Amino acid sequence: MHIVHACHPHTWEVGCKGVSGMGKSVCSRRSFLGGAAAVTLGAGPVAAFDQPIALPTDITSGDQATVVAVRARSAFVAMTFDDGPHPRHTPILLDMLKARGIRATFYLIGENVVRYPALVRRIVEERHEIGNHTWSHPFLTQRSPSQVIAELDRTTLAIFEATGKAPRTMRPPYGAMNRRQRLMVHQERKMPTILWSVDPQDWQRPGSSVVARRIISASRAGAIVLAHDIHGPTVRAMPATLDGLRSRGFDFVTVSQALGWRDWSDITFKRKV
Repeated sequence: MHIVHACHPHTWEVGCKGVSGMGKSVCSRRSFLGGAAAVTLGAGPVAAFDQPIALPTDITSGDQATVVAVRARSAFVAMTFDDGPHPRHTPILLDMLKARGIRATFYLIGENVVRYPALVRRIVEERHEIGNHTWSHPFLTQRSPSQVIAELDRTTLAIFEATGKAPRTMRPPYGAMNRRQRLMVHQERKMPTILWSVDPQDWQRPGSSVVARRIISASRAGAIVLAHDIHGPTVRAMPATLDGLRSRGFDFVTVSQALGWRDWSDITFKRKV
């Protein structure tokens, strides 16, 4: 079974350039040709994860499957939230975003999607984007290629069944995914791996004021910000964070918007047998 989105080709091109001394790939919006995402499918939220989170060390210049930031001419950032949805914290975050007219991208765990489908639908109804964060939040570097694909496919199917939409990007738990795996997922499922350029290390629970200060001070045009809406202090940090970024002149976009793709909220997906 396949899920495709209407009126788009099934492949795209990306062009990424290494950032000197940073070990990261920054992608020009113009290098993404808008295309698309064909994906093949084969009680209580998942708990907070306290394992270290870090960018892979094998991101190279020309890595066409990996994005940590976008080379932007205008001042925007993409806020991304991992590991949800959380039945208590995510609705509060959604209220904060709605009050400010801000859209974000949520990288959801499949097990949480099936536990809270109404909350997943609310995310979509309020025009946020959903990305794939695997079914069970494993260390993918410890999984075989077929197991990696199964984690992603099961999650994509759960999101589609809850919302009628399918994710076009993925993020590996803990950032743990090697280059071979990232290229494999890009080739097999046409999903780029979306990492981050700003990590406030909120998973270490440093406190809301620290999380806000770290995000505001580290953000640059085209930044992709990592945060976790399963942590109460992170959600409580968001009013100061969002207002602080806006006072610095930043606009807010979803990941697809940052990449210059068609707005995910406007795409019609269908199941193709």
